[in-house]
Amino acid sequence: MSSLRIARAALRVKSAAIRAPLLRRGYADVAPDKIQLSLALPHQSIYKSTDVVQVNIPAETGEMGILASHVPSIEQLKPGLIEIIEESGGSKQFFLSGGFAVVQPGSLLSINAVEGFPLEDFSAEAVRNQISEAQKIASGSGSEQDIAEAKIELEVLESLQAALK
Repeated sequence: MSSLRIARAALRVKSAAIRAPLLRRGYADVAPDKIQLSLALPHQSIYKSTDVVQVNIPAETGEMGILASHVPSIEQLKPGLIEIIEESGGSKQFFLSGGFAVVQPGSLLSINAVEGFPLEDFSAEAVRNQISEAQKIASGSGSEQDIAEAKIELEVLESLQAALK
């Protein structure tokens, strides 16, 4: 018997009176509270705040805006721009190579990425130069591994170039 079937059988045996009430959530309502955000890399935390109004993320399923009281979820992130809108009206932008965003009850948002930098740290000219080098390798006659790595590099660099415009 599979472990999932065993778990389901155990759930059926448990008395209805003992079970915790099921919490149901619908779509997020616009709420006056704020998001508690943590943006971290493996070696450091690059942003932490409790007064964030909205966070826009590049999820694999599409661009997403997260507000306070958002439905709990886990989203895989593609390379792209994270925009953090603060209560003061200012905003911060970070370019991430990918990662995960975890929305938890109580307006907690954790974003974990392998690499991430403030958008203002990038030079549009340097990105253009790297794109042309990666295109040469991707269309060249190098090894399969070199070509695959160049294609991945192109995807990230093109996302970065779009964010810089």
